[in-house]
Amino acid sequence: MGKNLPGQRRGRGTSPTYRSPSHRHPGPVVHPHLRGTGVVTAIFQAPGHTAPLARVRFDGHEVLMIACDGLSVGQPVTHGPPNLDRGNTMALREIPEGTLVYNLEAMPGDGGRFVRAAGTQAVVVSQGDRTVVQLPSGQFRSFHPDCRATIGAVAGAGRGDKPFTKAGKKWFSFQSFSKPYFKVRGVAMNPVDHPHGGGSHQHVGKPSTVGFDAPPGRKVGRMSPKPKRLKEKRRRR
Repeated sequence: MGKNLPGQRRGRGTSPTYRSPSHRHPGPVVHPHLRGTGVVTAIFQAPGHTAPLARVRFDGHEVLMIACDGLSVGQPVTHGPPNLDRGNTMALREIPEGTLVYNLEAMPGDGGRFVRAAGTQAVVVSQGDRTVVQLPSGQFRSFHPDCRATIGAVAGAGRGDKPFTKAGKKWFSFQSFSKPYFKVRGVAMNPVDHPHGGGSHQHVGKPSTVGFDAPPGRKVGRMSPKPKRLKEKRRRR
């Protein structure tokens, strides 16, 4: 009897092998629903985050934020207008064009989804009914003007310049992110473990493309795209 594919095991979500250990995370790193000025009390490195985190104390509240480049302990940071210093958070509609930002919200109030990795930054391109932002990949994306973002660039740039020096360190690093470090090729497995396995030499042995409606145990290789809705409408006609 064969084993499930790694993708099937990860999809079930029941095994701690494929979950990032919660006891190593200090807490949620999202934009708080606060207004006012806080003070940075500590900057530290947290497992599961490529960028350093900052602990900010407001009046009776303590929140975590992704540290920006140049942030220091004791520095005041604000949530809301009109201060445009780095490390301050405000809605995109209040940020002028050409400003560097990070930790952008996909929808107003979700806490931040884009540009959170170390050394990344985005640029506010234009304002209007929708705010256009150029992401680190070079893609231009429009956001709701009420989406919040933090001014500046994420700290920790150059983290990829230092080599791991040995495989063991990289294994522990990937474990913090709940990502598989080693990925075994399907053709190197046995036929009971993978549809591409087996044979007198390593080869797929069948068409490597599968349909989008293939069952989970067979959906490996190159996925065919889903039929576009426009084509479906033409077929109905």
